[in-house]
Order: sequence, then structure tokens, then C-alpha cells
Amino acid sequence: MTTLITHPLPVLAVGLALGSRVIPPRLLLAGMLAACLPDLDVVAFKLGIAYQDALGHRGFSHSLLFAALVGALGAVGCRLFGCGPLKACLWIGLATASHSVLDAMTDGGLGVAWFWPWSDQRYFLPLHPIEVSPIGLSRFLSPRGAQVLLSEARWVWIPCLTVALGGIALRRLLHVRG
Repeated sequence: MTTLITHPLPVLAVGLALGSRVIPPRLLLAGMLAACLPDLDVVAFKLGIAYQDALGHRGFSHSLLFAALVGALGAVGCRLFGCGPLKACLWIGLATASHSVLDAMTDGGLGVAWFWPWSDQRYFLPLHPIEVSPIGLSRFLSPRGAQVLLSEARWVWIPCLTVALGGIALRRLLHVRG
């Protein structure tokens, strides 16, 4: 998995690039939280649920069905986010799905169960350069954790910064507010 530091960054980058007129601040924050939500499945380890189980790590909570359900919840709460239901559904659903895309780009683990419940198969993307993060704070606060952060900086943080700044610059160039 990538770190909880990194999961909300693509959502933040795209939101900043599009501007607050397109993605209201509360919707942006909801999307950033939704991007972290799938990793609540690490509780499964404490409950004795095996990693490879459908309810284990990178299982159901990393599926496209889960992302769609979270997006549907976003549509229900769209007024809280200052937008319409379609925008809330799409933004929050895609933000949730972005989590599993990043995890499918890591170099470890069992892959992501995108098509659960129709298939238990787990997938990686063809390109998976991001070093997988160790699970647990003590393991993360080690030289291995530093390597993971450097990998994420190279493959996620810098591209996200480029997207955000590029979008902001383009909006200014076109004189678009927000």
C-alpha cells in the first residue's frame, strides 16, 4: 500500500488544478478523506481476517463496487459538500477508486480486488514502481519507511505538484477564477 500521507494527494492536486468553482472546498476535503477510506480494512488483521480474504486487506474496500457505494453516499450528502448529487457521486467515487489505483502501482502485496464480488482475482497495474509501505507505525519509522517516502515523492508527490501548479497556472492564464 502507499501511505496515508500520499493517498489524498492526487485528489488534492486535481481539486486545486480545477479550482474551487468546480470542486468546492468541502467536496475537496470529502474526496481527500474518501481516498484514505479503503485502508480501514487493516482492522481486518486485528480481527483475524486473512490478507487474501475478500474482507482482508486490498479486498472489498479496494473494489470498484466499494468506490461506487462511497460515491453514492456522497450523492446523498451532496448539500453538505455545496454541489449537486452527480458531481458529489463522481468526485467522491473517483477519489475512493484512486486509492486502489495507487495500491496497484506498488511493488508488493497481493494486488487489488477491483472486481469483487464478481471475481476474487487481485490485480497490479503493468507499471508498479512505488515501494510498498510497511504496515504498522514501528515498521514505518525505519529506514524502510524513508525509502517508501522517497519512492512516493518521486512517483506521486512530484507529479501531483505538477498537476496542481499546472492547473492553477492554466486557470490564471485563461483568467478563470476559483
